Amino acid sequence: MKILLTTLNSKFIHTNLAIRYLKEFAKDVQETEIREYTINNQADYILKDIYKGGYDAVFFSVYIWNVVDIMSLCENLKKVMPNLIIGLGGPEVSYDSENLMKENKFIDYILYGEGEVTFRDVCLMLNGKMNAADIKGLVWRDGEKVVVNEERPYLQDLDLIPSPYDNMDPKEYENRIVYYESSRGCPFNCQYCLSSAIKGLRYFSLDRVKKDLKNLIDARVAQIKFIDRTFNAKKKTAMDIMKFLMENDNGFTTYHFEVTAHLIDDEMLEFLKDCKPGLFQFEIGVQSTYQNVLEACGRKDDFVKLSKVVKQIESYKNIHQHLDLIAGLPYEGYKGFEKSFNDVYNLGIEQLQLGFLKMIKGTGIRKMADMHGFEYKSYPPYEVLSNKYISYGEILKLKDIEEMVERYYNSGNFRMSMEFIVKRYYRKSPFKFYEEFAEYHDSNGYFDAGQGKNQNYKILLDFYEEKIGENIELFRDILKYDYVSLGKTSNVPDFFVRNYPEDFKNRCHVFLQDDENVKKYIPKHFNTPAKMIIKYVQFEPFRYDVEALKENIMINPEKIDNIVMFDYDISKIFEKSLSYRVEI
Repeated sequence: MKILLTTLNSKFIHTNLAIRYLKEFAKDVQETEIREYTINNQADYILKDIYKGGYDAVFFSVYIWNVVDIMSLCENLKKVMPNLIIGLGGPEVSYDSENLMKENKFIDYILYGEGEVTFRDVCLMLNGKMNAADIKGLVWRDGEKVVVNEERPYLQDLDLIPSPYDNMDPKEYENRIVYYESSRGCPFNCQYCLSSAIKGLRYFSLDRVKKDLKNLIDARVAQIKFIDRTFNAKKKTAMDIMKFLMENDNGFTTYHFEVTAHLIDDEMLEFLKDCKPGLFQFEIGVQSTYQNVLEACGRKDDFVKLSKVVKQIESYKNIHQHLDLIAGLPYEGYKGFEKSFNDVYNLGIEQLQLGFLKMIKGTGIRKMADMHGFEYKSYPPYEVLSNKYISYGEILKLKDIEEMVERYYNSGNFRMSMEFIVKRYYRKSPFKFYEEFAEYHDSNGYFDAGQGKNQNYKILLDFYEEKIGENIELFRDILKYDYVSLGKTSNVPDFFVRNYPEDFKNRCHVFLQDDENVKKYIPKHFNTPAKMIIKYVQFEPFRYDVEALKENIMINPEKIDNIVMFDYDISKIFEKSLSYRVEI
């Protein structure tokens, strides 16, 4: 029996944890092969690759982002390999498995719920050592009849799952993102999340977790992304793991956690203060700042406490914070979402992620659809179209605003420009700026075609001149500062004024030949020839003292010809360059 475990990841750099667990849990009864594809691979390539593998059975890990492609692939696999056994597992097939089997005759088995023990039993069955009727968590065919077996209880001792990271091949994970879990379940009951369907919270032992993490650290994976729904549900456990990661930092691997901010107390805040910049990323689900909206979703939060924690962590300048909002929740209309947006935006975090409610199979929110008048897409990812509180037209406006936030805020490419515009002209409602800017894009047809880097800057400049019309020359300098801060370039667009002093290039070299200048601004390059240093720095003329705005964006800087030196030879964790006003 030759068995393949596979999936379609959303990107090549991702790795699937589920199929690795299945392989390890069943290895004493069945040897299996793992192959990973992506949703960007050509369907014919995947079909050909699996066909040439000569497998007797193929099992797919199925999610909302790959279910459509996998179902099409399975249908065609059955046509070219009629005797191939096809099995599915994963969240997208666990909550409507009987209907899926009835509607898709090419599926032979669905493993619903937690899959490790079920898959091992299926392997025994395929080798004639067990009956399908005796396997909990299995949906199968008895002739023309679809049979749904009894649900399998959750595995209580997670350490029984052999680690996929023992005796691993480091090349398998080189420069890739590894999804890792130290726990299963969630202490909360958010009705839009599948974790609400899983009762209880279970942990791998700390010894097991540390052993796994050390293997991955030694393999120098690019990032370890913890998929624990609430990583800091147990403070001591979370701190033990983070302390271990800090002590075993390899200078390369970074870590992403989903945390609940209001659970972070003063002790943990004090602990996080010493974290190396860039080592950790926090994803914090806010979803809404209205208490009645959160209560309707079964979610508990304390935005006052959350705000205090987020601002404190932000002051450390060592941990990236990504805060999430969800549009389309019960009782929150367009105006309500504006308030939630402004509340979170004003916290000044690195990224604000705008998401749209997904009516996922098996969630409580999907069962409330009629109560709140939800209309949603009938195909994955089942995104909300409208409800009693927000129209489809308003959802579309938020989609455009989301694009503006991604392009002009989350990218970090317009940092000073965004701060200048919002704090000076849209202080009461940052949302209003992104709304008006999105409408400007729409009215000029900019959403109809992709925009390059230079065009994005030009569009912002045109919007500013047309809609704000104050301090235009100053803003042009600010926008140029953002542009040049991204990286060394000789291609600064013509719409930025470049008033070079006489003999500019030679004066830049003379500046870098002066040891005192190098010591003061770029000491790491001390004793380095100027012709080498110039590879890492750029000198740019400005008409205003833009550097002064870094300290206080609200001041009116002096209008004076000056030179700013940008240093790009930095770690680029929070800034893409360092800059200094210099005399040359």
